[in-house]
Amino acid sequence: MIVEANGIKIHYVIDGNENKPWLTMVTGITNDTTMWDGQIDTLKNDFHILRYDLRGQGQTSATHGAYSVELLCQDLLALWDALNIQKSHLTGLGLGGSICLAMGVHHSDRIIKLVPCCCRSKMVPAFASMWHDLLNNVRKNGIESIVENTAQRWFSDSFKTQYPEKLEAVRQMIRGTSTDGYHGVVSAFINLNIEDQLKNIKVPTMLMGGAEDKVGGPEDIMRTIAEQIPGGSYTPVPNAAHIANLQNPDGFNQILHTYLMQA
Repeated sequence: MIVEANGIKIHYVIDGNENKPWLTMVTGITNDTTMWDGQIDTLKNDFHILRYDLRGQGQTSATHGAYSVELLCQDLLALWDALNIQKSHLTGLGLGGSICLAMGVHHSDRIIKLVPCCCRSKMVPAFASMWHDLLNNVRKNGIESIVENTAQRWFSDSFKTQYPEKLEAVRQMIRGTSTDGYHGVVSAFINLNIEDQLKNIKVPTMLMGGAEDKVGGPEDIMRTIAEQIPGGSYTPVPNAAHIANLQNPDGFNQILHTYLMQA
């Protein structure tokens, strides 16, 4: 489905039980709503689930120029308002997890529980350098030039060997990202800096991360974020690298569902 909100056409999918609380799932860079397919069966009986594509990703329209995390938060708020969603559980992965943190900082009143996954709260020079290289590559050579690099970076070697068909599906998802959209969201990520505001998050918060994630959301960084959030905690997903919900959906689902169902 498509709705006009915050000046763009946002693609979204709704699943689950309309009599239960909302759960919004935020995608990351070069992701679309299909990245959450493996979570829906576990969650659909207990939640009214909203998935959507970020600006310039999947089927959501792109705008030209750099985006900001603040702009991407405004997109989500506008989507909630368009769908008359007053409060929702909120989870996201990668840049989606960082958007969750920013939403918690600035809009705790709209959130029930917060579960940022495999993410960061502040860009650092060494990590930014990788993203600048990827961005320059896309500007010169198009999205295809970073498809393999990105897909390989997301998963452990054992997963890539065992599930080549899942890796190919991820490649196709990455190819769906527009050049403008890639530039926009990567720019938002490169300029991410909300670490000193994490203390302002006012809702129950659990961070999740792949236990084998060495780059996108390493355990030491995730634990540091959790320690700065009042009452925050961190739970690793075993046998998973960066895109933990795809690599170990059963483990991811059990942790997420259990936390959200706790009183």
